[in-house]
Amino acid sequence: VPLNLIKLPSSQPRRYFDERKLEELSRSIKQFGVLEPLLVRPLADGEYELIAGERRLKASIMAGLTEAPVVVHDMDDTTTHQVRLIENLQREDLNPLEETEGILELLALTLQRERSLVVSLLYKMQNEAKGKITSNILGSDESVAVQGIFDALGKITWESFVGSRLPLLKLPEDVKQALLKGQIEYTKACAIGKVKDSEARAQLLEEAINNSLSFEEIKNLIKTHKVGDSTPSLKSEYKDLTKKLGTSKVWE
Repeated sequence: VPLNLIKLPSSQPRRYFDERKLEELSRSIKQFGVLEPLLVRPLADGEYELIAGERRLKASIMAGLTEAPVVVHDMDDTTTHQVRLIENLQREDLNPLEETEGILELLALTLQRERSLVVSLLYKMQNEAKGKITSNILGSDESVAVQGIFDALGKITWESFVGSRLPLLKLPEDVKQALLKGQIEYTKACAIGKVKDSEARAQLLEEAINNSLSFEEIKNLIKTHKVGDSTPSLKSEYKDLTKKLGTSKVWE
């Protein structure tokens, strides 16, 4: 079908695309065509709404194509939303933050509850599993449904999701953006996000990205800087000066 008849939905789990990888896919499509059809559903006036394949659609437009192969499925809104979420969540290159938000959206849709209530339910499940509360939440229908969704996705357990992924939602905006763009891993993002001072955090984030700092190097930098202050501590300055002095040509 003509690409100008395919409309993007108002909400998509995937929001950031690596431009370099898009260009690579575009060159491949220009040479071999679109090998995997887009999944769409029919709309009024002969148009279609994209369900799955936004990356292929963007790359096809970049390649100068005017039409692409599609598979058309007539789905209601709820089914379309679920299929779109699951298809995106099964992608190996989905960003951890996007994946977290996608899973929460799928849980909210399945349980028919607001996202904030789903987050609250997950934390209550965690507290009961750790023995902090004694209510029978883990045996409820909602809890069983949650566990079923995580088992079906097969990407992460609900326990790991609560412990390592939900904290990503509380990250400062600058750290979130770096994570969304794939500039930094989520474990490093969580460590940097704990620095309260915005200037110190921005400086640390820039250094971590530009110098590809390891997780341990980031933790050491946080320790050697005063929390909430962007200037190095006296101890850090002394260690740095001693190191430079020890390797100085002046001793020769």
